[in-house]
Amino acid sequence: MLASGVLLLWISRYTSLDLLLSDWMYDAAQQDFPWRTSWFATVLMHVWMKYLLTGIGAAMLAVLAVAYACGWPDAAMRRRLAVVVACWVAIPLTVTLLKSSSMHHCPWDLQRYGGYAPYLRLFDRLPPGIKAGHCFPAGHASAGLWLAALAVFWLPGRPRMAALVFVIGLVPGLLLGWTQQMRGAHFLTHTLWSVWIASLIILVFARFLPGRQTGAPP
Repeated sequence: MLASGVLLLWISRYTSLDLLLSDWMYDAAQQDFPWRTSWFATVLMHVWMKYLLTGIGAAMLAVLAVAYACGWPDAAMRRRLAVVVACWVAIPLTVTLLKSSSMHHCPWDLQRYGGYAPYLRLFDRLPPGIKAGHCFPAGHASAGLWLAALAVFWLPGRPRMAALVFVIGLVPGLLLGWTQQMRGAHFLTHTLWSVWIASLIILVFARFLPGRQTGAPP
């Protein structure tokens, strides 16, 4: 986590990767991001996919409530399920709270792409007269990143399988983040920081897992 955090800090502060990707997705002739209003990006990925992921999380919460009420399955499995549900709540909530205090703007608000705000790197100060953008980190991606917490069902007994599930679980959130980048709603590092935050939260909650293998999937 420390190494990846330092790498992200360096990318965010000292490289132009965000701008290079956004320039590629921006149509200078149309002076807009072509995917900004597409049905795929605005309806399927931004609305329906979020509803689906929220529904999955709500279903797991219902299962958790029934499990504790019935005392089944065993306590170790119930604790793993509780960790996943906690991540479902904590990851989007944490990212949303960070966004609410962020000064950074979305690409489509930048002067570079026809907007009003200057481009700011990480730790830059907001110029006088420019309101905060509240666009960092990527909120929409966090709606799917919690799925990486499903890895706890294979901990501590099968760490390699847990690692594979963790990586696969990040894919929906990364796809949501990439779609938002195509629309001009986020930079790549916005999504990557959401991934880092989600990973940290999962790691913290995983510390509450039982130290035995009872209830681990075969």
